[in-house]
Amino acid sequence: MNLAIKTTVIGLFAVFAFSCNTNSLTLPKNPTFNEHIAPIIYKNCTPCHRTGGAAPFNLTNYKEVWRKKKTIRKVTQSGYMPPWPADPNYSHFSGEKILSPRDKAIIALWVNNNGPEGPKDKITALPQFSEWSALGKPDMVLYLDSIYINGDNRDRFLITKIPFLLPADTFIRAIEFVADRKNLVHHMNGHLLSYEWDAKKNVFEGKRVIDLETESETEYLAQFNGLKLYNDDNSKPMRIHSAVNYLPGVEAQIYPEGIGGFKVKRKGAIVANDIHYGPIPKGQWDKSHINLFFAKKAPERITLELMLGTNGVAPIEPPLSIPPNVVKKFISKYKVESDISVLTINPHMHLLGKKFLAYAIEPTGDTIKLISIPRWDFKWQYFYTFKKMIPIPAGSLIVIEAVFDNTSSNPYNPNQPPIMVSERLDRGGAGMRTTDEMLQFIITYLPYQAGDENISLE
Repeated sequence: MNLAIKTTVIGLFAVFAFSCNTNSLTLPKNPTFNEHIAPIIYKNCTPCHRTGGAAPFNLTNYKEVWRKKKTIRKVTQSGYMPPWPADPNYSHFSGEKILSPRDKAIIALWVNNNGPEGPKDKITALPQFSEWSALGKPDMVLYLDSIYINGDNRDRFLITKIPFLLPADTFIRAIEFVADRKNLVHHMNGHLLSYEWDAKKNVFEGKRVIDLETESETEYLAQFNGLKLYNDDNSKPMRIHSAVNYLPGVEAQIYPEGIGGFKVKRKGAIVANDIHYGPIPKGQWDKSHINLFFAKKAPERITLELMLGTNGVAPIEPPLSIPPNVVKKFISKYKVESDISVLTINPHMHLLGKKFLAYAIEPTGDTIKLISIPRWDFKWQYFYTFKKMIPIPAGSLIVIEAVFDNTSSNPYNPNQPPIMVSERLDRGGAGMRTTDEMLQFIITYLPYQAGDENISLE
């Protein structure tokens, strides 16, 4: 077929499909940026697409949006943007970044009409974004050591220790990681260590930063031990797993007053384990920080954590080992012993992940839908907080099903040709390198109380 004719046919088909899909929607006849498009863009796109944001270009005014209008139409119609991996047809969460069919239709109609600006008096005000905190004024700020990332177009995966000393034992209501270079810091997963006063004389001793991409296992272990994370007698301190996390576009979670938080001793440390810097062509310094928000009083209900899979309470079946040139499914199951109320969930896999599904089967046989991620993307791993708590009764079976793709057709496969990939059993199953694999499902929950299902978490 002649290329010009083919292009025309494709264009006519797209218009026909668009008109068919939007016939049932009530749309403005002539949408304008000021009245119709700006509210959609400012809510769903601008938090990342702005100066100091994580995205590569700005979408903060008419001219910026108009220049990118065809790209915006393409990525929003396909669902590629805004990024939200969880299937909204399966379950819903607080802070979802999902465009409605009507939003998509308005964007497409606006672009097809060549993107009129509209009357000045209809303009939507640009939201104010804080570069310091999305939660307000912190009670304490902890700075990571300045880190220089070479401009060699390579990913960097580091472990960083941020020790601290508090005036007294206290409760931390929320912890927030704020990236200095949002276009450079891809993600961060952080644990909170808390030391008894006499168990650790000096929390500030030891290395602050180590590189995960070491030449050998011996070198890695030597570097890790150099962080001096353990007590002086080499015992392990109290650890709260995944106390703080970061992804571009994700805001820190804070629960309603009286719910959640961490009890910590005066001596402590946050271990960014790991922090991922994306590839850049020119070297840059990063000095990110962590905000601590103290509770005014001891929370009435302290959240608990349950983890299935790697390092968790429920094994992976079969053991997580993925032969080359294979697409393979794994499951993990755990029966809850008492009634619980689920607040937040976090699925976790690495580069070979393909699909993720989690649900609970009640003793009655009914299914409680938790999350479905039909197209796993390592770049977007959220902590998903439900709009309201999800009660799961005692005796229910929580099930996760995960599919891994270790074939050459997986564009994220780090090994070409594919090789055997598995958990790092020599590290307790925890694969700190993304070229290893993990399968985890972290559940933040409370012991159930009557009425939990009516408490808003938004």
